[in-house]
Amino acid sequence: MLDHISLRVHDYETSKAFFVAALAPLGYSVLREFGAIAGLGEGDKPDFWIGAGEAVGPPLHIAFQAKNRETVDAFYKAAIAAGGKDNGAPGVRAQYHPGYYGAFVLDPDGNNIEAVCHKG
Repeated sequence: MLDHISLRVHDYETSKAFFVAALAPLGYSVLREFGAIAGLGEGDKPDFWIGAGEAVGPPLHIAFQAKNRETVDAFYKAAIAAGGKDNGAPGVRAQYHPGYYGAFVLDPDGNNIEAVCHKG
């Protein structure tokens, strides 16, 4: 089980605004911030960190678990409104399994950010 993940971002303020808006439907908010580093999470423990720096390697794919399909839809709308680029509108991805419902958005650095619900 993962404890947390960190992502370097080219423009900290732009990326922070994007992730705050995009992840709000999932219950995420900024829980810790110091300098150009922010820890986002649900509850009292940050599990997704962003920090200013040069991107390392090719863009990443990061998937966040959603409680239901409506939350996936809300993530997608919020992420697009926050400047994300469509990389797969909400829908069933039966090639993964029949109950896989996800949405994909490219963040300001081109990373593929997903919200997924595994309930049918």
